[in-house]
Amino acid sequence: MKKLKFVVVGYGGMGGWHVNMLSGVYGPQLDPAFFEFGGIYDIDPAKTKLAQEKGYYAYPSFEALLADKSVDVLTVAIPNDQHKDICIAAMNAKKNVICEKPVTLNVHDLNEMFAAAKRNHVAFSVHQNRRWDPDFLDMKNLYETHRLGDVFYVECRVHGSRGIPGDWRNRKECGGGMLYDWGVHLIDQMFQMIKEPVKSFYATLTYVTNEFCDDGFKILVNFESGLQYHLEVGTSNFISMPHWYMLGNNGSAIMNGWEPKEGKITMVSDWENKDAVPIIAGVGLTKTMAPRTDDSIKDYPLPDINISVAEYYKNFAKACCGEEELTVSHKQMHRVMTFVDAAFESAAEDKVIKDFEQRCLSFND
Repeated sequence: MKKLKFVVVGYGGMGGWHVNMLSGVYGPQLDPAFFEFGGIYDIDPAKTKLAQEKGYYAYPSFEALLADKSVDVLTVAIPNDQHKDICIAAMNAKKNVICEKPVTLNVHDLNEMFAAAKRNHVAFSVHQNRRWDPDFLDMKNLYETHRLGDVFYVECRVHGSRGIPGDWRNRKECGGGMLYDWGVHLIDQMFQMIKEPVKSFYATLTYVTNEFCDDGFKILVNFESGLQYHLEVGTSNFISMPHWYMLGNNGSAIMNGWEPKEGKITMVSDWENKDAVPIIAGVGLTKTMAPRTDDSIKDYPLPDINISVAEYYKNFAKACCGEEELTVSHKQMHRVMTFVDAAFESAAEDKVIKDFEQRCLSFND
């Protein structure tokens, strides 16, 4: 693999994250023999000055950046509504492009971006970094190994209590809102875990802190096998529910936060012990909901799987050199964006989406 020069467009929160990854601030995760950090470009003079104070080169204009033939890859981390135009301009200048999520605001615009990548023979992908979150990798492992038996229900929630950040993220016209912010991550994780057709789904959005921009959502997805997957994001939750909850026919798993130590697996150890003693529940008795005895179940720690997110950059670099296929492929990007479009439609029209897989057939790369 040849050495590639990366430049970050947008030196805000995630732009700074990419700079730290590429420049080695987060440690030697990327081999400098193959990854060169070439600087930043930002329209904000204060961000430009900050980068220069840290010793980074700051391009004076976007045109100057595009004209620099030594630059191989642009990582674009700017407001969501600007992604399409900036990425297409970069690809027309023969630059490979990594775009922050959401890659854009609808499938129509995404298809234009795919066309630009194809026309200019460059690599183009979206930064789905949360495929490498340890919490997701742990739950994905439980599902794939059938540790809980046949999984029939999954919940994934992200809860906060501060509303939408007070910048462009709370403005609908800028592509703000939680479905674009966290939804694209959780939807992508779902499709990485569950590799079967979607039968139907229904979405609702919340507007507790913002009249025009969604500050939360709930989506219930039904897969062909009967498995149900619940996706939820909330920003007015002063008491958070578990981040993950998974049910199988032989056990259950829960993860309250982002780390495996914050959860457990509970497995049935004795199916023969079926006698249940009725308990008082409220003002009545119940045998159905009586807890299992300690000798019929056993608790286990969750798996602890860690894979560096630097693998995303390594794969993208190899894809630029024609050595690997993109880990986050165009087809996967199209599937997630198609789901997002349909989720907005479901919420706006109060309807169940039953033709999602047919909509995905429009993908043409």
